[in-house]
Amino acid sequence: MKKLFVIVLSMMVVIAALAQTKSGGHYWAGGRYYRPHTRVIVGVGAGYYPYYPYYSPFYSYGYWGGPRFYRPTRLELKIEDIQADYKDRIYSARHDKAISKSERKATIRQLRSDRDLAIRDAERNYYKSS
Repeated sequence: MKKLFVIVLSMMVVIAALAQTKSGGHYWAGGRYYRPHTRVIVGVGAGYYPYYPYYSPFYSYGYWGGPRFYRPTRLELKIEDIQADYKDRIYSARHDKAISKSERKATIRQLRSDRDLAIRDAERNYYKSS
């Protein structure tokens, strides 16, 4: 009885899958009918491996070499501050409905170029001073 139920259920799934298109899974192209081929790929993945090194922005080499604390440089912190500041400005400009769409686009374009210029200036000043 179970085998019969599985066979009927699988046939229902196949019929339901074929009923998703108008032509029963076939389509007309280039003067003939084509039937799309379904590919099922079964692979063996890595799965859960408890001793896999944990990668985090705070550990540079994972747990195998011992936790090595990664401290961001002043330049990285400054760049993150600049990006966060300009991200907020761009968001505000994008959602400002008081100006026209073309003016918003121009403002966003200008803010992006200013952001890139500020990042380049921060890098230049960092490497000049050190």
